[in-house]
Amino acid sequence: MTEPHEPQHRTQRLPTTRPVEQGTALELDQSASSAAYDPAPAQQESGGRAGRFWSARRIPAAILALVILGGTGLLLYDVAAVRAGHPAMRWRRTLADELAVRPLDDVWVLAGAAAAVAIGLWLLVLAVTPGLRGLLPMRRDRPGVRAGLDRPAAALVLRDRAIEVSGVRSVRVRMGRGKVGVRAVSHFRELDDVRADLDTVLGTGIKDLGLARPPSLSVHVRRPAKKG
Repeated sequence: MTEPHEPQHRTQRLPTTRPVEQGTALELDQSASSAAYDPAPAQQESGGRAGRFWSARRIPAAILALVILGGTGLLLYDVAAVRAGHPAMRWRRTLADELAVRPLDDVWVLAGAAAAVAIGLWLLVLAVTPGLRGLLPMRRDRPGVRAGLDRPAAALVLRDRAIEVSGVRSVRVRMGRGKVGVRAVSHFRELDDVRADLDTVLGTGIKDLGLARPPSLSVHVRRPAKKG
C-alpha cells in the first residue's frame, strides 16, 4: 500500500523481505527503543465516543439455543408421556436414582457442577465483552458514522512505510490493541540511525491511521544473521 501522492513503483521493494535462515548465529549488534512514540492524549471527538465494536456471536448463540430447545423439548415430551400414563424415559429414571443415592462430595457430582459453572462463566463473559479484538475503532469525526480498521491491514500499512526506510532489509510488524511491536533487520547504516528513522516514520504512520486510541510503539533493529 502506498500513499496517493507516492509513485507506484516504490512498492517494488516488498519482495526483498524474507525471513532469516534458521540455524544461524545472531550478532549481538542491535538497537531497540521501547515506547519511543508516545501517543497523543485522547481528545473529545465531535462525532461521539468511539467504543469497540460488539460481536454478534451468532454461532455460540445458535448452539446454545439448539441445546436448550432440544433439552426442553425432550423433557416436556417425557413429562407429557408420564401424565398420559406411560413410564418415564430410562435416562430420567437413571438420573433421578443417581442424584438420590450419590452424596454431594461425589466426584461425578462435583465434576458436573464444575462444568455447569464453567459454561455459565463462559456465557457471562460472552455477554459482557464486546469481542472483535481484530477490529480497531477509528476516530469519530462525524455523528452517526463509525469506522474500524483491521489489525492485519494496519500492520501492513506500517510495514510498507518501514520497509522504505534506508538501511532496512526486512521488517516484521505485530499490531496489538495497545502496542505496536516492530522488529527490523538492517544490513547497512548505524543501527541507532535506522531505529531513529523508524521511530519517526512509524510514529507518523500511527497518527495517520486515525485510530481512536493510538497504540504505543516499540522498535528493535539488528544486523542480519551470519551464515556458517
